[in-house]
Amino acid sequence: MTPGRRSSTFTRLLRHGFTDPSAAERLLDSVELAPVRDDPVLLEALGATADPDLALHGLVRLLEAQNGPTAHRELLDTLIAAKPLRDRLLGVLGASAALADHLARHPGDWHALVTYEPRDLHPGVAEFERGLAEATDPVSLRVAYRRCLLSIAARDVCGTIDVADTAAELADLATATLRAALALASAAAPQDAAACRLAVIAMGKCGGHELNYVSDVDVIFVAEAAAEGADETKALAAATRLASHLMRICSETTVEGSIWPVDANLRPEGRNGPLVRTLSSHLAYYQRWAKTWEFQALLKARPVAGDPALGQAYLDALDPLVWQAAERENFVPDVQKMRRRVVENIPAAEIERELKLGPGGLRDVEFAVQLLQLVHGRTDASLRSGTTLHALQALAAGGYVGREDAARLDEAYRFLRSMEHRIQLYRLRRTHLVPEAEADQRRLGRSLGLRADPAAELIREWKRHTGVVRRLHEKLFYRPLLDAVAQLAPGEARLSPEAARERLVALGYADPAAALRHLEALASGVTRKAAIQRTLLPVLLGWFADSADPDAGLLNFRKVSDALGKTPWYLRLLRDEGAAAENLARVLSAGRLAPDLLMRAPEAVALLGRGDGTGPGGGGLEPRERGQLEQEIMAAVRRAENAAQGVTAARGVRRRELFRTAAADIVGSYGTETSPAEADQGALVDRVGAAVSDLTAATLAGTLRAVVRDGWGDTLPTRFAIIGMGRFGGHELGYGSDADVLFVHEPQDGVDEQEAAAAANKVVAEMRRLLQLPSADPPLLIDAGLRPEGKSGPLVRTLKSYEAYYRRWSLVWESQALLRAEPVAGDADLARRFIELADPLRYPRGGLGDDAVREIRRLKARMESERLPRGADPKLHTKLGPGGLSDVEWTVQLIQLRHGHRVPGLRTTRTREALAAARETGLLSEEDTAVLDEAWVLATRVRNAVMLVRGRAGDTFPTEPRELAAVGRYLGYGAGHAGDMLDAYRRTARRARTVVEELFYADGA
Repeated sequence: MTPGRRSSTFTRLLRHGFTDPSAAERLLDSVELAPVRDDPVLLEALGATADPDLALHGLVRLLEAQNGPTAHRELLDTLIAAKPLRDRLLGVLGASAALADHLARHPGDWHALVTYEPRDLHPGVAEFERGLAEATDPVSLRVAYRRCLLSIAARDVCGTIDVADTAAELADLATATLRAALALASAAAPQDAAACRLAVIAMGKCGGHELNYVSDVDVIFVAEAAAEGADETKALAAATRLASHLMRICSETTVEGSIWPVDANLRPEGRNGPLVRTLSSHLAYYQRWAKTWEFQALLKARPVAGDPALGQAYLDALDPLVWQAAERENFVPDVQKMRRRVVENIPAAEIERELKLGPGGLRDVEFAVQLLQLVHGRTDASLRSGTTLHALQALAAGGYVGREDAARLDEAYRFLRSMEHRIQLYRLRRTHLVPEAEADQRRLGRSLGLRADPAAELIREWKRHTGVVRRLHEKLFYRPLLDAVAQLAPGEARLSPEAARERLVALGYADPAAALRHLEALASGVTRKAAIQRTLLPVLLGWFADSADPDAGLLNFRKVSDALGKTPWYLRLLRDEGAAAENLARVLSAGRLAPDLLMRAPEAVALLGRGDGTGPGGGGLEPRERGQLEQEIMAAVRRAENAAQGVTAARGVRRRELFRTAAADIVGSYGTETSPAEADQGALVDRVGAAVSDLTAATLAGTLRAVVRDGWGDTLPTRFAIIGMGRFGGHELGYGSDADVLFVHEPQDGVDEQEAAAAANKVVAEMRRLLQLPSADPPLLIDAGLRPEGKSGPLVRTLKSYEAYYRRWSLVWESQALLRAEPVAGDADLARRFIELADPLRYPRGGLGDDAVREIRRLKARMESERLPRGADPKLHTKLGPGGLSDVEWTVQLIQLRHGHRVPGLRTTRTREALAAARETGLLSEEDTAVLDEAWVLATRVRNAVMLVRGRAGDTFPTEPRELAAVGRYLGYGAGHAGDMLDAYRRTARRARTVVEELFYADGA
């Protein structure tokens, strides 16, 4: 070849899309293509394929495989003269290396692409049966199957048929193949065939007339005896042998590969159940045992092979049960479970490339359509199609889905299915992963008509369509509900009131009439506010439905919107900050406490955004540090005219920060679409305990300042300090905890002791009164019951009085209580000296004597028997029950009392820190520490959950089902798994009690 011609050819090849022009030149110069080397038609046709290099290579292989010069010439002549063949053959060779391999093995099969009669454009089952008719064994069946597949692929890549037609033809080819395989199995065992009537029911994509190029073909087998009165057992055995042989014929690998696996696992009881059942056995199973997903699967059931009358009888018997599924008792929790996308089994490295199961993937569209069919198909027979796109069209026509939303979903689904088809067609392998290699992405993009920058355009279009699906997935359920109540433009098909009620019930709303009233109030009209609400509500309703109490979520949202609807920033925050809207939905539907706190000052919604936390009460859900809280509260107290105003301001800050803490806890426990739930339960507990304890300390400090300032000016006649005790001192307060404290004072120089004591008692009395006054803010109860002599002793003592008492009268329980003592407010020097006084008592030199240990054990046993509420289930009591908080804390505290004097790490007020220190010093084993820590964290989480859900403190699980389910959701249990939660708590507590009995009660402990 001359240099000039070579340069010209090289450029032409590049222009026509070849990526390896040098190799292409060598192939074009080969002897096989010599007669047509310079024909411009060939190069033009190659350049139109998905991968010109692949197409040229496949063509040369096909020519090399022709049987003699005559066959070789016939192929070349037809290729140049007949455009339909040229487009079909080169289109297939440029898109599928696997079909190129088939043509190289069976070089005469290209003739299947020559005919171009109208009847060849859309073949059905009958045409495919004729194409497979000559197959006499599994090997020849595979060859014939691939020949038929070749014709489908050719019309697909040339655009003669669209993606829906392609999927339908693939399903028809599968139907013909199942019939051929059953015929082969029957011919091999004529006695079995004569003994039974066997029907093959297609399920999944085959049943739905929407099969992929490479997919498992899901089936169910049903059989009866051939003659009335014949032995049913023998008939079933014969049918089972036939069905098994059919599966092997299709699934086994031969020299021609396999066709596809036949999967019968959708049958009753799955792989644990019999392969073949009688019709009555199928019916009995679905009436008594079937789960909601099994009725969902039956949406696509279609008889395809075997006895047609028996297949139709199967459908006639089971069809009514499918459309009654939405009335089943567990339909709502089942739906909630199914709606949570199951991606745990997808490797993390693949989730972003998953075309089927990933976010915005094919499964989202299919599931949404099927759920709406189950809900509305029982009253509207037009929705009963097994084909996703047909069902979507019917849903739109009936007003069950918005027409615009349906059109966009249809477009996205067609694009994603086209991608799936072309990915699988390349190697004829079952995969749903978008390829990573740029060459593969380029071929894929070109096969879909993207030619400017195929790889980049492909990824861009793919992401665009998955984004559409992700946005519309939830709107599909809820947008029509709004259209039904919004009274907008006439003429658009709408949900009837009854259909709207059905949908709300199916999605978990217990009072659909009230829900529709709320939606109407929020979304009706032509105001900007109503328009924004119509945009927000479809997504919010989905988040509400994901909770245990969707009705409460919607009601609370209406209350907040009524309070803030005229505030310009409110709807803008929810519209523009996706995190704020989802966070609000989670908070409003998770229980009573957080919504109650929010309703008292709805402007706290601003905290749910992505604020940077700066400024007073700055946005964001990160808890604020104690120093920041004290600074804000002290500034408010200084601005107040009197103590009442100052404490009101402090309580307002406390309410807002309690809401921030509760909201962060809920969001962290539930997770969001962009961030999963917090995996470290201990971290969640620690954050709540620290935040509420810091907030309580800051509130007490501000209240103390307000009371002193109002009554005495800048200086109180006595130095005054507040010592946190119990959970307060341990930084472990929950939402409903009282503030356990001791009050200590010391007269200022020259002040009479009686005057000082009177002032100190007046301060305490006024603090307690102001913090409990009825108001919009929750009260803060101060409990001084752990003081010397308990409720019989003085409320406030001087430091000298404490010293005298502890020296002469102190009991072992008081030393134990002092393990939690920590200064929280007031005079820092006085508080420090109190702690110095307490240290020798709580960390006694030489540890505890045997009498003291016995006394602690006696007290613990007495508490277990006397303080447990009547009627409570001890095994589920988080505080006093076996393995509960008391068990763990007393065990840890006994270790602290015994060893704290010599182990500095044990000198902490915090339970989990003391546990860790005991493990690090060998006082506890790793295993025992883990068991106790898990039990303590779980019990604390349950108490927090109960307060969040019920709005009042409690130590046991709620008995009301919705409240129990809400506690379960907070703890990470899905709908319908409250029993699993209770079993897990009992198991965890039981293990902890075993450790406690070894460490706390054993004589050698």
